[in-house]
Amino acid sequence: MKKLTLVAGAALALVSNLALAQSTVTIYGILDGGISNVSGLKNGNSTAIVSGIMDGSRFGFKGSEDLGGGYKTIFTLENRFELDTGSVSNRPPSGAQLPDRLSSAEALGLSPTPTNVATVAAVSAGIGNTVGVNLAGNLFDRQAFVGLVTPFGAFTLGRQYTPAYLVGATFDASQTQSSLAAGQVGSFPPSFDIRLPNSLQYGIKVDGVTAALMYAPGEVTGNSSARRFYGAMAIYKGNGYSAGIGHNTRNNEFGQKSLTNTVLGATVDVGPGTLYGQFATIKDDNPTNLSFITNTDVLAAFNNAFKQNANLLHIGYKFTSGVNTWVVAYSKYDDKKAANSDTSSYGATYTYALSKRTSLNAVLVRFDNKGQAQSAPGQAGFLGGVTAAAGVGSTNVALGINHKF
Repeated sequence: MKKLTLVAGAALALVSNLALAQSTVTIYGILDGGISNVSGLKNGNSTAIVSGIMDGSRFGFKGSEDLGGGYKTIFTLENRFELDTGSVSNRPPSGAQLPDRLSSAEALGLSPTPTNVATVAAVSAGIGNTVGVNLAGNLFDRQAFVGLVTPFGAFTLGRQYTPAYLVGATFDASQTQSSLAAGQVGSFPPSFDIRLPNSLQYGIKVDGVTAALMYAPGEVTGNSSARRFYGAMAIYKGNGYSAGIGHNTRNNEFGQKSLTNTVLGATVDVGPGTLYGQFATIKDDNPTNLSFITNTDVLAAFNNAFKQNANLLHIGYKFTSGVNTWVVAYSKYDDKKAANSDTSSYGATYTYALSKRTSLNAVLVRFDNKGQAQSAPGQAGFLGGVTAAAGVGSTNVALGINHKF
């Protein structure tokens, strides 16, 4: 199978790509692993055998039944797993460590009274224990949806990729692969909703235009606006170029407007390769999942610390020649808050195709942190966590093998 992308991973693209007769089921997957070294961490460099350098390891099932008259039922069930351990979840190399700005009363702007110190320590530890991927151990954490393809579009429901994220992935030169991916510089707190459970989506493809609308009720009894989500996207692909726009907005557990993104992207064929660019806005004035904090002063301090007001910039170039593929890219999380926690990443990846299904990969990426930023590079399958202290940068070197079936 090809890497999950907008075309392969979303129901809206299946409108045009499925040409199956009667009923079929496909088993597919990616096995991706290697060795990764990350510098700048609290306990020194981390060298480890990891899963998910270029792609998150996975297996899945997708199927279609031809109902006739241009109608089909479709489904996808996609599991994530760790190739190195066999588990379905992981923690970043820095473990439960939070950025310095979230780890002490003084950093949060609170007076260092015994009560504040103890409360902040307990809250920081609790939040730190939630940092990771699929810590709940869900069986089909990547995707799980069913839908109906009609002559006038596809309707799907379940756990799906969000519209703005799909636009960001499409106009990322690395296609979300490795620590070079644009979204790596905005991973904590999360700058995008990647997938969403309990979602309804309508997608359509007409000529060169692919578009989708998504809605997810918050399913909070007594508050219909709590955790509610809306998203939309449109991409146009022309001859040698493409452009797109996506928008997501989600409410917090109180029904207040929370994480909101708008993504603009474009590609153009230049020379032997393709030039990629995107610009995204990240806004969150009412962070989610902090209502468990009962001390009002501490709650206000954490709310302020978790707010986001930033832009994400990305430019990259991808070039393939025979069995060789190179990607170079630069990304920047430009923090507009007083903390000025800016993170820039730059580097390159190289892929050597041993066959249509198997490749060898090399990654070299540098993260530069400014202000109170402490981002460390992760990979396609896991978060990077945080560096030793504010302003400390980090370098990632990784070598791996990727096999698709």
